[in-house]
Amino acid sequence: MTQHRSGCERPGLARRSGLALALALSAASCTSSGDLGRPRPGIWNDVIAPGVGFWSATARGEAASPFHTTDDEEQLRDRAWRFIMPGHERSRFASKVSNLAHARVLPVEAQSSEVSDYFRALTSGQFRSQASRYNRLAEDANADRLLIGPFRANAGRVVVADRVRLRTLESSPDVPPEQQDPALARVVENEGLILWVCERVGFRLESYRYALANLVVEMPSRDAVRAERAIMALEAEAGPLCKLPLVGVFGGGKPADGGTGKTVVYKG
Repeated sequence: MTQHRSGCERPGLARRSGLALALALSAASCTSSGDLGRPRPGIWNDVIAPGVGFWSATARGEAASPFHTTDDEEQLRDRAWRFIMPGHERSRFASKVSNLAHARVLPVEAQSSEVSDYFRALTSGQFRSQASRYNRLAEDANADRLLIGPFRANAGRVVVADRVRLRTLESSPDVPPEQQDPALARVVENEGLILWVCERVGFRLESYRYALANLVVEMPSRDAVRAERAIMALEAEAGPLCKLPLVGVFGGGKPADGGTGKTVVYKG
């Protein structure tokens, strides 16, 4: 039976939502990178974010599973953080929003989709020469390239485990009915995250290309060749990720790009 909230309950819910978001923003502002582009362990990432994110996602009607995460699922979420965050640390507000989206406190649609963000951050502040900007662009693209392989391997293991999970759910009489919805929600979470990372890697590529073109227009330099090669290498490495065969909870067992270039993340 569907239960409806009465009007007198909404102000309290709104107050709790506002308080949770305020606390989350405060905590997220302290988040920094750890090893391999993953979020540094701390009270936000380990304690606050999982609880607030689960509550927020559920309130939005998104798939959210109370199951404990496997080691591979935990690593998948950690490795995804690098690609979900903005490409440049000077994008401070965008970083906070993306961190909250990664934690599921905010919907993924809250993230910026402006390809010019990276270029503006790259060209802000003081640099000794244009070479510093080109070098930073090349270094960011190369760092992304080196981390895609481990994420792809991690995602492949999660997809295999999810197939086993679904087969067991369907065939075993020992699994009670109340385990079905959390299991399906976890598969949706995992596949949605892989699709999201594929989408954000594509966004990074667009942002890097935009930055390179505008750097060349503003400050032509031979250093542009190194940056262009780094972007091309990143694109080549990203291709297999977005062709990874998935379970298909978003339709047809298609590769990670879904054949559309657009994804709906975490929706059940």
